[in-house]
Amino acid sequence: MNEVAYLPIGPWQLALASLAIAVNVALSIGLRLGLARTLVVASIRMTAQLLLIGLVLEWVFALDEPLPILAIALVMSGLAAVAAVQRTQRRFAGVYWDSLVSVLTAAFLVTGFALVGVVRVRPWYDAQYLIPLLGMVLGNVLNGISLALDRFTEGVAQRRGQVELLLTLGATRWEAAHALVTDALRVAMIPTINAMMVMGIVSLPGMMTGQILAGAAPADAVRYQIVIMFMIAAATALGAFGVVMLAFVRLFDARHRLRADRLRRVERGRR
Repeated sequence: MNEVAYLPIGPWQLALASLAIAVNVALSIGLRLGLARTLVVASIRMTAQLLLIGLVLEWVFALDEPLPILAIALVMSGLAAVAAVQRTQRRFAGVYWDSLVSVLTAAFLVTGFALVGVVRVRPWYDAQYLIPLLGMVLGNVLNGISLALDRFTEGVAQRRGQVELLLTLGATRWEAAHALVTDALRVAMIPTINAMMVMGIVSLPGMMTGQILAGAAPADAVRYQIVIMFMIAAATALGAFGVVMLAFVRLFDARHRLRADRLRRVERGRR
């Protein structure tokens, strides 16, 4: 079997690939979706961010001390926690803190288990493994937390009358909110489950494809991808459960009362 050669992509090739976004822009203009400007800005922003992180990662991978690597991991987690909340339509006091606690707990527990127990990286803080694995986990935890939090708070607002009726009839706060909690967790985990169901048949995930293009043996790339998907599923479930339970405690007090007054709706365009 011939060894696969790594084929680098130059600036002109990158510029040529950017023409693909013209399809999205053309559809937006032709159908008057109002997304053309947003698509262009998002494309430019994504390109700049990725090119910058490519330079930063060269420096990060050269680090040999745990403290700066952990500091970078904390910054990544903090940004993920903020982004998760900013995608929700209803918020309450302390929601950013709840999101941060959920992100840190889920991402660090699962990534730590994978680094130390599964991949067995030595040292465990090796940035070449820790940062990419944590980044993939954070991206999915972010989405899970955002979906769960948005579904739970919307459910509290829209089904307020039903919940308060249950509480009036003697139900505990957990009994009254149980359906809202389970619905939020189900919504958060559906994207991951759907991705797992078709992976390897319909889709080839990005990490596996990247490893294969870089010359790794397909069998090795597949094993890494399986580990990643298990990590993502576990972290998404933990993060979503954590943020929903913290929101539950804030919106249902110890006297078994619904505190819907603590919720505020965020106007579109505001953060």
